[in-house]
Amino acid sequence: MKLPFSALLLATGNAHKLQELATSLGPLGVTLLSLRDFPDAVAVVEDGETLRDNALKKAIGYAGQTGQWVLADDTGLEVAALGGEPGVRSARYAGDQATTAENRVKLINALADVPLARRSARFVCHLAIANPNGEIFCEAIGECHGRIQDEARGQYGIGYDAHLEIIEYRRRLAEMSPAATRLIGHRGRATQRLFKELRRQSKI
Repeated sequence: MKLPFSALLLATGNAHKLQELATSLGPLGVTLLSLRDFPDAVAVVEDGETLRDNALKKAIGYAGQTGQWVLADDTGLEVAALGGEPGVRSARYAGDQATTAENRVKLINALADVPLARRSARFVCHLAIANPNGEIFCEAIGECHGRIQDEARGQYGIGYDAHLEIIEYRRRLAEMSPAATRLIGHRGRATQRLFKELRRQSKI
């Protein structure tokens, strides 16, 4: 696969996401950069109405600032019984300055009267790559389905991973090893689809 770039900026300040994406993207054989390599870059405000809006905004915004090819993502948890919440506000569910623990508490409290059978939920990850001109080159989406459990379990993952039970495995996403998460997790699946899209684009 001949790519139009030899370096790719991963536009996230989240260390866990950075590590997961870097590992998943290793087979591309390109130099992977992080925002630490561009200390003067101004943080792009994630104020879009959808996950896609935010992913595209970050990819375009950081490409314009750095002159690099940029991969950006936005990820959210969508709970059916809550009308898709917390969704695009997953990281700020309990408030703009809320901690992970506070977001988790709000989620579990919101589901207090919802039986387990109606707690279906999914993580959605939207990836977007922009070229140095700030034009979107390709996009990909990945999903991971399960249900929300009250008790947090697991040593891996971030955010709500410890509460989403992957039903067929009877384990929380945060109990799955990083290698397993790259196969069945939302970012892992989005990355797999991104590879397919890059292969398709490289043949055009």
